[in-house]
Amino acid sequence: MNTNDALRPSKVIDEEVKWDKSKTIISKTDSVGTILYMNDTFEEASEYNKIELIGEPHNIIRHPDMPKVVFKVLWDNLKQGNNFHAIVKNLTRTGRYYWVITDFDVEKDETGKITGYTGRRKALPEKVVKKIEPLYKTLLEIEKIKGEKASELYFNSYLQEEVNSSYEDFVVNLFEKETSNSKENNGEAPSKESGIIKKGINWFFFGETDPK
Repeated sequence: MNTNDALRPSKVIDEEVKWDKSKTIISKTDSVGTILYMNDTFEEASEYNKIELIGEPHNIIRHPDMPKVVFKVLWDNLKQGNNFHAIVKNLTRTGRYYWVITDFDVEKDETGKITGYTGRRKALPEKVVKKIEPLYKTLLEIEKIKGEKASELYFNSYLQEEVNSSYEDFVVNLFEKETSNSKENNGEAPSKESGIIKKGINWFFFGETDPK
């Protein structure tokens, strides 16, 4: 699906957008990624309003700093019906950015056919960004110089040699570790979850959800 370039910012600004990081960004798409719904927090973080984005492809907010291989892994899993977590840097309407960790529900009809996806996104601890950003920069440089296949080969080898896990497990462990460390450093006890559990983990909704 083609992105509406008229809605993309004319330039990229190396500045993080301000948004309420205690909230959850929520969107719903059809099976090919067309935006069907977005909550108020999505509007705040992305600086787009609902009128602009409903009916548009979700990749309209894809940041040029993101390597394509991450989205390939994400979509390969979603198309197989797997809920999936990823760390993503998104682009706002004014060219700024915001980092999030994603969680997806895969929606199916009575025959088991995938009809769409509900994505939820939480803000990242700064330490997670600092750990994942160098990897993404390397993948992007390989992609630009050697192509997407070379980037994918390096990505798979990195996961095998450096972290000895899948990308999703790497993301989950990194987020969970830094979130726990942050709470401990602030003298907080681990908080109870809302009861939503994905793949045996219950850390995603550690704060208030935004049902709007």
